[in-house]
Amino acid sequence: MVVGLTGGIGSGKSTILKMFLEFKNIAIYMADDEAKKLMHTSSVIKSRLITEFGKETYINNELNRPYLASIVFKNKEKLALLNSIVHPVVNEHLQDFIKKNSNKTYILYENAILFENGSDTFCDKVITVTAPEEVRINRVIKRDSTTIEEVKNRIKSQWSEIKKTLQSNYIIENKTLNNSKEQVLKIHNSLTKKVM
Repeated sequence: MVVGLTGGIGSGKSTILKMFLEFKNIAIYMADDEAKKLMHTSSVIKSRLITEFGKETYINNELNRPYLASIVFKNKEKLALLNSIVHPVVNEHLQDFIKKNSNKTYILYENAILFENGSDTFCDKVITVTAPEEVRINRVIKRDSTTIEEVKNRIKSQWSEIKKTLQSNYIIENKTLNNSKEQVLKIHNSLTKKVM
C-alpha cells in the first residue's frame, strides 16, 4: 500500500514525516529529496534543464537552485515545464522503490506537490498536513531566510489547503507537537488496522 503525505509549504510536513520515521514496519520515500539528488545525477534531467533554462542552470556541475527558483516561482508555465522534466524521472525511481520495499506494511510517499503533479494516482490513501497560513509564512521565512512576498508566491504556486483536504483520506492539523503525534499514531494504527 502506498500512502501519500502532502501539505503546503510551511505546513510542517517534515516534522510529521519524522514522527512516521519511528515506525519500523514502513518505508519512506521523500520525493523532494530524491528529485534534488536526481537533478544532480540524471543526465536526462541535466541536459533538458540546460536546454530549457540556459547554461546558468548548472554552475561547476552543481544545480543553481536560486537561479532556477527565481524563474519558476514567478511563472506558472516555467514551473510546469520544470515539473514535466523532473517528475517522470522521479516517478520511475519511485516505482523501483515500491518494488524493492514490497515487504513493508506500507510505503509513505512524501511529496509537497502530490496533487499538483498527479502523483496522487500512485497512492492508495492520502494524508494532508495543514497549518494556518500565517504560521506557514513565518516558518518558511525563518527556515529559508526569505521574504513574505517570495513565500506567498510559492503558496500561490501550490493547490489551496481546502482543495487538498477535500481529496485526502486523512488530515493532520499541525498546531502542537503532542497533538500532531496523537494524530500520526491514530492514522498509523488505522493504516495497519490496529485498534486503539
